[in-house]
Amino acid sequence: DNMYFTTIDDAAYAIKPMNCPGAMLVYKERLHSYREFPLRLAEMGLVHRHELSGVLHGLMRVRCFTQDDAHIFMLPSQIKDEISGIIDLVDYVYRQVFGFEYRVELSTRPENSMGSDEVWEKATAALKEALEEQGMEYTINEGDGAFYGPKIDFHLRDCIGRTWQCGTIQLDFLMPERFDLVYVGEDGERHRPVMIHRVVLGSIERFIGILIEHYAGAFPLWLAPVQVRLLTVGERHIEYASGLEQELSRAGIRVESDFRSEKVGYKIREAQVQQVPYMIIVGDKEVESRALSVRHRRQGDLGAMSLDEFIERVQQETRSKQGD
Repeated sequence: DNMYFTTIDDAAYAIKPMNCPGAMLVYKERLHSYREFPLRLAEMGLVHRHELSGVLHGLMRVRCFTQDDAHIFMLPSQIKDEISGIIDLVDYVYRQVFGFEYRVELSTRPENSMGSDEVWEKATAALKEALEEQGMEYTINEGDGAFYGPKIDFHLRDCIGRTWQCGTIQLDFLMPERFDLVYVGEDGERHRPVMIHRVVLGSIERFIGILIEHYAGAFPLWLAPVQVRLLTVGERHIEYASGLEQELSRAGIRVESDFRSEKVGYKIREAQVQQVPYMIIVGDKEVESRALSVRHRRQGDLGAMSLDEFIERVQQETRSKQGD
């Protein structure tokens, strides 16, 4: 219902609403052996869905977005280990990398589903078992599974307590059958693989929106798109500042320069409004002493320090994911 269609040279086309069929066609390029499993195919895939205009909401609900999709083909005996591995990955990304709390839901068979009761019961039981073996608390979300299988949904909690559904693990016995996917088993016969659909961040655009709101635009140093901005007092300081920019960039620091002929106080205020973590003021004194005059967006003037000292400070804070 929410696909985009078009006609070219009297032939009907649809713009891709999901990445799953493409992964299955890649799988079908050749015959696979059980020895290759689990076989993991990952992509950053662009998808399009015709959402109603009334539900569109900034970056949170859009009609064109990018998903960090992976499709994993496996033996039935590998289901629990694969799901456990994905749960570990999601927990690492959410909790350890970004510091988010989250809750877990197990979404079960919807009314407009495909497949037999037996297949759905088998898939749902496998997800439950994996969650319980991981010791994860979860709630049941009746009837909210995908049309082809049950799923585990991960809901992030942002700084003001709102939750956003991002990651998901979907166990699928049905689509491999619809696409006639097979592998050669240990017995030399052809068998049907099991497939998992998984995303960690979900919609990249939505995840960026969540991060912007969670940090109120003040990204921690390790995540900030621009970590350092060089602010020149006058035109005669540009040459020295350009050299500093190159040195910082070579050290792996994300740096940009403001060489405009504006007052330095204006440049500082603008950098602070834009939540740049560090500002380096370059004037006559700095050029003569070859030192850096450093400001922090929260702590204000940090005084003078050498280039090596500053690089070590930024690198250490970035490595430790230290906050403000």
